[in-house]
Amino acid sequence: MAVSQAYRFALDPSPAQERCLRSHAGAARFAWNWGLARCKERYEAERKWYSSVDLHRLWNAAKKADPGLAWWAENSKCVYQESFRDLERGLKDFVRSRKGERKGKRLGFPRFKKRGRCRDSFRFSTGAIRCAGRTVTLPRLGAIRTYESTRKLARRVENGTARIVSATVSRTAQRWFVSFTVVVDRAIAPRHPWPGSAIGVDLGVRTLVTGVDDRGSVIEICGPKPLSSSLRRLRRASRAHSRTQDGSENRRKSAGRLARIHARVAYVRADALHKATSELSVRYETVVAEDLNVAGMTRSRRLARAVADQGFGQARRMLAYKTEWNGGRLILADRWYPSSKLCSGCGTVKAKLALSERVFTCEACGLRTDRDVNAARNLLDLAASGAESINACGGTIRPGTAGHVPVNQEPGTAHAGQTGTASGQPLAAGRVSAHAHCPATALPRLAGTLYCSNHVDPELAGPASAPSAPSTQLAAPRTTGTGGRRGPTPRGPRSYCPT
Repeated sequence: MAVSQAYRFALDPSPAQERCLRSHAGAARFAWNWGLARCKERYEAERKWYSSVDLHRLWNAAKKADPGLAWWAENSKCVYQESFRDLERGLKDFVRSRKGERKGKRLGFPRFKKRGRCRDSFRFSTGAIRCAGRTVTLPRLGAIRTYESTRKLARRVENGTARIVSATVSRTAQRWFVSFTVVVDRAIAPRHPWPGSAIGVDLGVRTLVTGVDDRGSVIEICGPKPLSSSLRRLRRASRAHSRTQDGSENRRKSAGRLARIHARVAYVRADALHKATSELSVRYETVVAEDLNVAGMTRSRRLARAVADQGFGQARRMLAYKTEWNGGRLILADRWYPSSKLCSGCGTVKAKLALSERVFTCEACGLRTDRDVNAARNLLDLAASGAESINACGGTIRPGTAGHVPVNQEPGTAHAGQTGTASGQPLAAGRVSAHAHCPATALPRLAGTLYCSNHVDPELAGPASAPSAPSTQLAAPRTTGTGGRRGPTPRGPRSYCPT
């Protein structure tokens, strides 16, 4: 299966190479502004703009006629071509967004770029693009050292299982990076290493992942919350930056310190999400998650920072392609499925459930449990349910994989080609979920804190709670570095849980 992947490496350029990198970034910025000006002029006269091919043809004529553009030969020609292509893509996305054909936030008309106010970036699509050892070779720039070895990508290219399509160079927090877009012949497993395994995943603000698997084990992965832990340093760095003078050397240094703090927050968040989603996709064939309205949640001034700090949207995106790579599937519950309000014991749906109520109490059967655990158990029921369910708008569907969508659906839910929807079927009155109180015969080894399924908090004890028993709270061993274990992790018992 041909998969488009990206390999990103941090560059360690010499002072002369860094000047060349800045020159190429400036050329890309100039080409964007030059093409945008030509498009605006034509739109005012003819009510249409140029394509990337037309802009490149005009640029070839202008650079030879205008003596002020004699510097263009100092940089690679790919920089100008790719800038025109980016501009054409931006104009098309603007039109599609206005027509409602593009999902996501409504886009505005492309703007002119200014040095220091935009991201330094340029792209190569032709020429000598290769990597070997701790160096990468780029057109007109030559061999540039990298901070880490590129052997992982070089081996694939040498074996013929990968083909480099383009190389994008960008600057983040005063450090240069190169990102190779590669078409990889990835071997997709015909079936998952652990067929039949399933887990319901509930993403939360306090705990990043709360899951209940088919064995009844409750899994909690606490997110690092990198933004919350770095707020003090960010405030101090921002105040120090605001006191510096514009254009001074101290302002440049303070801007670099502030950018490094923001970059570290993003790196820590991405590392935690990659580790959590990789473990879930490797260990479970079926992962059931919610189709959260992240954009709507970030509009709340009380939840916006906490929701953005956890990265719900990134977690869902990672689960989508990682489950596919490992031979599993991702089931997305319908956005209007009441996973938190639905009782996992009797199927009764509560009319209201405030966000401050962390304990779910069922008035019908008396079940008292953590609200996140209750939601995860309801999501797990979608993986085991084979009967057809009815969604909020009347469309009859089955719980399906990502990419399947019903004919009729509520406004605001996912569209075809992106995510699937699955509405749960409430349990019959008096019926207890088969996995609700299963003994913990084996504990999954995941990053975070693991709890036995038969553990009941004394404060949550109620008439219909699971029978209390001594239990052991285990802390999973922390992994170091960015690498992980090769191959599937054994699912055998890893600890003893007294019952």
